[in-house]
Amino acid sequence: MAAPMEVAVCTDSAAPMWSCIVWELHSGANLLTYRGGQAGPRGLALLNGEYLLAAQLGKNYISAWELQRKDQLQQKIMCPGPVTCLTTSPNGLYVLAGVAESIHLWEVSTGNLLVILSRHYQDVSCLQFTGDSSHFISGGKDCLVLAWSLCSVLQADPSRIPAPRHVWSHHTLPITDLHCGFGGPLARVATSSLDQTVKLWEVSSGELLLSVLFDVSIMAVTMDLAEHHMFCGGSEGSIFQVDLFTWPGQRERSFQPEQDTGKVFKGHRNQVTCLSVSTDGSVLLSGSHDETVRLWDVQSKQCIRTVALKGPVTNATILLAPVSMLSSDFRPSLPLPHFNKHLLGAEHGDEPRHGGLTLRLGLHQQSVLGGQDQLRVRVTELEDEVRNLRKINRDLFDFSTRFITRPAK
Repeated sequence: MAAPMEVAVCTDSAAPMWSCIVWELHSGANLLTYRGGQAGPRGLALLNGEYLLAAQLGKNYISAWELQRKDQLQQKIMCPGPVTCLTTSPNGLYVLAGVAESIHLWEVSTGNLLVILSRHYQDVSCLQFTGDSSHFISGGKDCLVLAWSLCSVLQADPSRIPAPRHVWSHHTLPITDLHCGFGGPLARVATSSLDQTVKLWEVSSGELLLSVLFDVSIMAVTMDLAEHHMFCGGSEGSIFQVDLFTWPGQRERSFQPEQDTGKVFKGHRNQVTCLSVSTDGSVLLSGSHDETVRLWDVQSKQCIRTVALKGPVTNATILLAPVSMLSSDFRPSLPLPHFNKHLLGAEHGDEPRHGGLTLRLGLHQQSVLGGQDQLRVRVTELEDEVRNLRKINRDLFDFSTRFITRPAK
């Protein structure tokens, strides 16, 4: 029986001829291309081994393709705003998307929007499920990383705001990437930030296990399957390898490039945007703003293949190719349903829910306000005011971040 084939799935922000390209990892042969739009950073996901989802850059929808019907756009999943990041649960039952500072959770079988979580204060920048789909992790520009229990989110009292299991607030600047290892609720999570640190957390206890300080901002992070090494992509193009089993163990350490010369991958001319490791841990895939995807030998730190794209690379990941990607006659077990843009019941005039908070007013209150129409007008005015305040807050935060992180003259 032939060994499973590993493929590289890549997107760039230009996408003049295709949205996504799939090539065989070791030979470099092009296998598939998908057309229709430009996928944004952290915006590519495989759904149940049957569909490819791509959050469109700066657009308020997610494109979906059947893996073998690459020239036909299967569906557009409409969202209330531009999608900032996207992921799917490993069991294929749920889709998560970041829309501004909110997290939207859909059920795949019905297309129902189950809940909108609004616990971040700035845009959500990255999302990922644990391997058993029991938890998901979110990182945002507000410097927060939140660990959520899926069961708690789905069973939350509608009158209460669902709370994350852990709130990790040790980072001091926006979160750029996160990676969740194996182990389900016992997994370890690596997070990177513009504050020049990468931190390693434990989902079960919420404890900070490790913090590594670098000389540059870290834009991407990943680990090998055995979690022996952590790979960190820098804003100037270098990739740093952090060994997780060095002795003696230190909770806080600094990475010294001049002392760890054998732990640095050099070749990209601009910031690294995404990283992925092969199943056996021998090959590292990286994408960069220099419009190239590079394949590295982990042991020698040498670049073994360079693929030039047409724009800054937004996504590059290594996958074990599912049967549906390699078989020309494969069809999905179920068609993809229509994904609802609004929470279940909201489009029928029921009580609107925002982040689990249900707005309830009794008949007496409604009569005081002058009826249902006036209530709706007032709610709309308040929502517009909150939206405007969030925009002002976001602009101030972005300005402060640019001012703090600008290079010294």
